[in-house]
Amino acid sequence: MTLEGKTALVTGSGRNIGRATALELAKEGANVVINARSNQDEVESVAEEARRLGVRALPILADVSDKEQVDSMAARVLEEFGRLDVVVSNVAIRPTKPFMDVSLEEWRLVQGVILDAAFFLSQAALPSMLQNGFGRLIYIAGEGAFTGHAGRAHVYAAKMGLVGLARSLASEVAPHNITVNVVSPGRFDTSRNLDWYPGRDTGSAEGIPVGRMGDPRELGATCRFLASDNGAFITGQTIHVNGGAVYH
Repeated sequence: MTLEGKTALVTGSGRNIGRATALELAKEGANVVINARSNQDEVESVAEEARRLGVRALPILADVSDKEQVDSMAARVLEEFGRLDVVVSNVAIRPTKPFMDVSLEEWRLVQGVILDAAFFLSQAALPSMLQNGFGRLIYIAGEGAFTGHAGRAHVYAAKMGLVGLARSLASEVAPHNITVNVVSPGRFDTSRNLDWYPGRDTGSAEGIPVGRMGDPRELGATCRFLASDNGAFITGQTIHVNGGAVYH
């Protein structure tokens, strides 16, 4: 229970990897903030699951691409718990479109949800982390950012931006016992918007050496390790959780 008494915020935690991560952090003793953009029922349900693990849980709806909403969410977290120790920036959208057809508005939408959100969340959380001499920032960036895929240039540009942000920020905040890392999931057994994967079999384990898709709890456990004291000497890194599908 190395996170007992600490507070963790996981964005996009109403379902899938975000939900699993929030619950893994709760198992480690952290009070958790469950965030989604619009689905109140989902965040309430996950918050109740976390409470059954013996921790406090706060469900909050907020659009993390909007700085004012992120700042408001952080203020509410500090009012409720008095501190914010762990942030997992998990939200993403993955629209597919040929590069020459991507409009400026679509480009900025994707950057906002993925990269701007991590920037806003990190700036909102760091004052508390610096004050308490402890912090964990974790950004989620899928394996496609490292392999590339036609029609996803705008998405993977934002995802690779997370890697650059983590590497640089990690050096800046390391003296304060704050780590910044990227976790890169491969194919996981989750529900997803099939419009984002035209012509692709998202349920296939083909090409994954371990012969199966990932369980969201395995990704959550990786984040739990990085958030704990056991991960204190890991910072500025990208951890690939993909069953051996991609090596870097």
